[in-house]
Amino acid sequence: MAEITHEIALGNFYHQVKFALDNYKSHGLKASQFSNVIIGGLGGSGIGGRIARNYYADKGSLPVEIYSDYQLPAYTSVKTLIILSSYSGLTEETLAMYEHTRKLGCTILCISSGGPLTQYALDNKLPLFPVEGGYQPRMALGFSLTYNLLILGELFGIDVRAELEKTSEVYANISLHQQHAKLMLEHFSSKPDNKYVIVSDNATEAIGIRFCQQIQENAKVEAFINVLPEANHNAFETYYGALPTNFVFMSSNTNPRNNGRFAYLKQLLEKQGNLVYETPLKNASITELFRTIYMTDWFSIYLSEFQGADNMSVPNIIGLKTFLQTFK
Repeated sequence: MAEITHEIALGNFYHQVKFALDNYKSHGLKASQFSNVIIGGLGGSGIGGRIARNYYADKGSLPVEIYSDYQLPAYTSVKTLIILSSYSGLTEETLAMYEHTRKLGCTILCISSGGPLTQYALDNKLPLFPVEGGYQPRMALGFSLTYNLLILGELFGIDVRAELEKTSEVYANISLHQQHAKLMLEHFSSKPDNKYVIVSDNATEAIGIRFCQQIQENAKVEAFINVLPEANHNAFETYYGALPTNFVFMSSNTNPRNNGRFAYLKQLLEKQGNLVYETPLKNASITELFRTIYMTDWFSIYLSEFQGADNMSVPNIIGLKTFLQTFK
């Protein structure tokens, strides 16, 4: 199957959400059965879990952690619910987590389009949430994010299906989001070679990380995230003078004290000659999170074109995977 370009994936993004809504099957699990939840996944496969974790941080009754490594933490037990997400089903770290989890006797749910992870789920009759193939993993976020929101929602007794269905409104006017993305690119066009620093709060941290990942992989430009209020106690002390940085603010507008921190930081940075762009989030609802992800995804594509970067190619990542095949 030929790979689907990023532009095609974004142009039909709601299809991924609808696919997950249509193919979701109840897992029948309750929060009272577990002591914690661990979502295992990396890169484009792990970020959906991270966004869902942040969304439920003030709603769920269990701690949810994202793990992106070969081995799960020592406190993992039979009382831990494990959600493993690998778009290809081939991610070696996720497969290693699967083996570790099986030995511990944990309850496991899998999200994948194929590969060994899907086969393990089928062979062991584990709940499997299917994903369509043909996408670059980072452009298949609609599948994993929707599944993770539904899985955790059912676990916590929170019905988010109606709000997920409502996200169709986000994609009804694609040109509007493209226009916003182009305006952001125009805002930074005088300093195209700067690195990007995304300044978020805790509610938007995960979509800020997603934005960094998209800039890094698609446009081949450095991108980092600073989270308020924590960054006001450390990174804040590096902001003197004009910096080789483009700043993007992602405030969820859910905490008046943090709003004040964003306002002061914007004033400080711009006074010193730095460029700051504020993304127009109204709140931290599912619709607003999807809307912001969609606009910033488009920005990463436009930035890649502006930089002359091949947004479909990731030679360093492929080179590493090839190296690790023979590394002892």
